[in-house]
Amino acid sequence: MTVEECYWGLKMRKLLVYIKDYKKETILAPLFKMLEATFELFVPLVMAAVIDQGIGSGDISYVLRMGGVLVLLGVVGLACSITAQYFSAKAAVGVSTKLKHALFAHIQGLSYTEIDTLGTATMITRMTSDVNQVQSGVNMVLRLFLRSPFIVFGAMVMAFTIDVKAALIFVVTIPALSVVVFGIMMWTMPLFKKVQAGLDSVLGATRENLTGARVIRAFNKEQEEIEAFEKKNSALAHMQLFVGKISALTNPVTYIIINVATVVLLYTGAVRVDEGTITQGEVVALVNYMSQILIELVKLANLIITITKALACANRIQSVFEIESSMTWEQKIKETGSIHKGAVDTADEVVFDHVSLTYAGAGAESLTDLTFHVKKGQTVGIIGGTGSGKTSLVNMIPRFYDATKGHVRIKGKDVREYGMEELREMIGIVPQKAVLFQGTIRENMQWGKNDATDAEIWQAIGTAQAKEFVEKKDGRLDAVIAQTGRNLSGGQRQRLTIARALVGKPEILILDDSASALDYATDAALRQAIRDMEGDMTVFIVSQRASSIQHADQIIVLDDGEMADIGTHAELLARCEVYQEIYYSQYPKS
Repeated sequence: MTVEECYWGLKMRKLLVYIKDYKKETILAPLFKMLEATFELFVPLVMAAVIDQGIGSGDISYVLRMGGVLVLLGVVGLACSITAQYFSAKAAVGVSTKLKHALFAHIQGLSYTEIDTLGTATMITRMTSDVNQVQSGVNMVLRLFLRSPFIVFGAMVMAFTIDVKAALIFVVTIPALSVVVFGIMMWTMPLFKKVQAGLDSVLGATRENLTGARVIRAFNKEQEEIEAFEKKNSALAHMQLFVGKISALTNPVTYIIINVATVVLLYTGAVRVDEGTITQGEVVALVNYMSQILIELVKLANLIITITKALACANRIQSVFEIESSMTWEQKIKETGSIHKGAVDTADEVVFDHVSLTYAGAGAESLTDLTFHVKKGQTVGIIGGTGSGKTSLVNMIPRFYDATKGHVRIKGKDVREYGMEELREMIGIVPQKAVLFQGTIRENMQWGKNDATDAEIWQAIGTAQAKEFVEKKDGRLDAVIAQTGRNLSGGQRQRLTIARALVGKPEILILDDSASALDYATDAALRQAIRDMEGDMTVFIVSQRASSIQHADQIIVLDDGEMADIGTHAELLARCEVYQEIYYSQYPKS
């Protein structure tokens, strides 16, 4: 066994923790399969007795009695098989359920950095296809992993009880078959891992095409995308065919070995019968035992293929579990007055102190040496060209990404020193892409506050300028929203995501280009309604529109990841070339 295979085995064992709650099933399933196998091993002996004592002497009553024994063995074996299947299926489904829960929870605990690195397509494949393969592997192992070897070696032992010389054929045949089966397994195991990686690639291309279908059609790129998909799909098909051909060698090679062994067995048996050493019935029993070995080894070969796939998938799953989040969070102390514990009484609500950000794997900084102070209750506008780092800046406030240099502070305390719940409870976030979840409007609004009342929800909806269209919906707050909010217009989605953030009455509100689908009048009414809200909410508005941020207390102008200037609209219009360029591109000089 190679070092890589040992490593794979070690990683696989780490997943066995999910089967600990099914100890009874993992014992009973193989046990009942062993009982079934035991009854099956008696069948050739009964058949030998039927031939030698019943048919040979013409005793029909004996034949009928032995026929009843065979039926009884079949019924009891069937009952054992069904019972074993029940326990193995229960354990396999239970393990896959726990594995999916654990994997989903682990992925939820990863930071944006790890999620960006892994990729959505890979995580979906491992949550679905890979876990299903592991489920099949657990099911097959519990049913056949002990049964097949037991019958193979049991048949050999039973053959020795009949005739030692003839049984020596089994001693040669079984190792030869084992070499073929396990040799093919070792060959195909790493190849199945490549097949799953190819599946990741195809799934990624599929997801990208479905997500960007409108863009693809708008630019008439359907044919190019079809060709790109066919290339990836063909590569996957080629890999699967190659592995399939290798795996397909198992059956013909094992049949050749078994048939040769059967011919030798029949010849040896005929000679031994002629010598009077064994009976004709015993020869038939030996051939039956050889047939049982053939059937079980074919099953074992298929089992090995399934286990090989399951091992490859299990190790891909385990590799996700081994990824640790690059962020660590302080534990929130659940005591009275523990919220914002350690925060300093300061006039500055948010402070960026020489902050720089470099994304994982990036060759250069996305943000460089940002320094500014925001006082409680201020509205801060962030503007700049595409790719200037506006979203990256606001993503560091709720700590979606950690600053690679410098410090981000809220209430005088570094964001790294807050607990996750503590930090996120202070901040309401409206992301650049408006995303709603399948369910009612009320259920979506309660993401912002679990116990929000209808009055609080309507207040937030009114502030977000969404009241008019929500009141017209059938069911109003009970109106159903489709997945991602696809049954709403872009502006409606944006207003509801803003309302969702406002329900919790956050101390800091981040609007990341969240009014891009709104007309100027609605945008202005929204900003006025937010200013009129109770409490001194600190607001960050990221926008490409100068009109959306020109009344802000401070405006941060970004240019290629650096702060070009900071000040009020009038100050920037007088001295900042970057701001002037943006403003006058939207409002030409009169």
